[in-house]
Amino acid sequence: MENNENHVPEQENPTITEKVSPFADSPYITQQSEAAPKPAAKVSPFADSPYVMQDPAAEQPQKSAAPTLEDLPPVDALPKKRSGKRAWKIIVVAVVLLVAMIPYCICFEHLRTSNAETSKLISDLQQQIKDLENKVEDNSFTGNGNSVSGTGTADGLTPGQVYAQNRRSVVCITATKTADIYGQTTEATSLGSGFIISEDGYIVTNRHVIDGATKLTVTTEDDIEYTAALIGYDDRNDFALLKIEATGLAAVKLGSSDDLIVGDQVVAVGNALGQLSNSLTVGYISAKDRDIRNDGSVISMLQTDAAINSGNSGGPLFNMKGEVIGITTSKYSGQSASGVNIEGIGFAVPIDEVKSLIHELIENGFISAPYMGVNVSTRTDGMGVYVESVEAGTPAEAAGLKSGDIIVGIGEYTVTSLEDLDKAMRDFEANDTTTIFVYRNRQVLELSITFAEKNQAPAVTPAGSDLPQDGTAEQWYEYWLPNFGG
Repeated sequence: MENNENHVPEQENPTITEKVSPFADSPYITQQSEAAPKPAAKVSPFADSPYVMQDPAAEQPQKSAAPTLEDLPPVDALPKKRSGKRAWKIIVVAVVLLVAMIPYCICFEHLRTSNAETSKLISDLQQQIKDLENKVEDNSFTGNGNSVSGTGTADGLTPGQVYAQNRRSVVCITATKTADIYGQTTEATSLGSGFIISEDGYIVTNRHVIDGATKLTVTTEDDIEYTAALIGYDDRNDFALLKIEATGLAAVKLGSSDDLIVGDQVVAVGNALGQLSNSLTVGYISAKDRDIRNDGSVISMLQTDAAINSGNSGGPLFNMKGEVIGITTSKYSGQSASGVNIEGIGFAVPIDEVKSLIHELIENGFISAPYMGVNVSTRTDGMGVYVESVEAGTPAEAAGLKSGDIIVGIGEYTVTSLEDLDKAMRDFEANDTTTIFVYRNRQVLELSITFAEKNQAPAVTPAGSDLPQDGTAEQWYEYWLPNFGG
């Protein structure tokens, strides 16, 4: 029995109907059967775009060979050169622009020069400020680190430190004077101060401290006494140089009085009242260049409010570095014309005025000074200096000066007083020639004078040469008064 459940009758060559894909028209068909017809090429919607990308499968054009002469364009086809007329226009425009720029260039150069001058001015000003700062820092300026409150700094010492550093260099000086009074030889002493400037015994003091002495005694801080020799002196600066035979002494260091400014703190050490040795007083520089008349000479001094008493004369005035910047000399005391008490006005010889004199005395034994050879006095009307007499054989006589002449000028200086004449003479040296102007017979004469050399001899003034002749109490008092305080 046949089983026909799953039997399918065979057909001969059945025809397979080709199925058409619903996506046949899609441009994105990824695979087609071989029997399927090749779809027509689609035209890109961007066919007219200038940015159509090149088909990488397309054939690349071959590089052309180098051009030959036949390939070059004819000469008439080349671009023509610019005409000369156009070139001249360009040149004219360039010249006009250049001319127009000249004022700007000049202005720029002026500004550049002006800026350079301004920069130099600023640079010079900054340098001046720096120099002033260095100067202030280098001296004993009170407000710039130097001690006024008792605490020393790197730039300055305290008064106590200055004293401790220099006390062994300050000495007492005793000037012994002898006089013959009614056949009796009498001795008197004047006391002053001094300071050691070298380990081998050179000592500086005032000229008036040793004036008229026949014997000089120096007492050091440790009470050792030495007999001193007078090396020389200078009347114009109230300065004297002594010498004792000793070695290993403590010497001071000399500073610069020119570098001082008003307000600098100073310390004075000396033999106050002739019996209070090594006394210290403290003050400030009150003024500089004070013209003070001292025993016939005018000295440009330092003014200080540090206490200067009798016996301090010849002692040192220190800055706060412990350097000597002056020789204490005198003070104003008593009362003014209105009855007001005078206090705190002392004076000192600037050390810079005597430094060269010290070396001159040590090397030569004397100080050379210009010498004219006249005795003069100041006219009360302030019209000049009256010539009382002319010494024979002197430069004044050779120049034609006569008694009764009035000196009104010398060199470039106008002379109205002895102070003026003295200050003018300080600027001359021995053998200098200058013009001296004198008023005579209602006219001013110009005379040529050549100064001689005056050696200030080291000899001590003989005692008793200025003794009063009539012996009045007032004259004796005036004679002996200087002997009781320097």
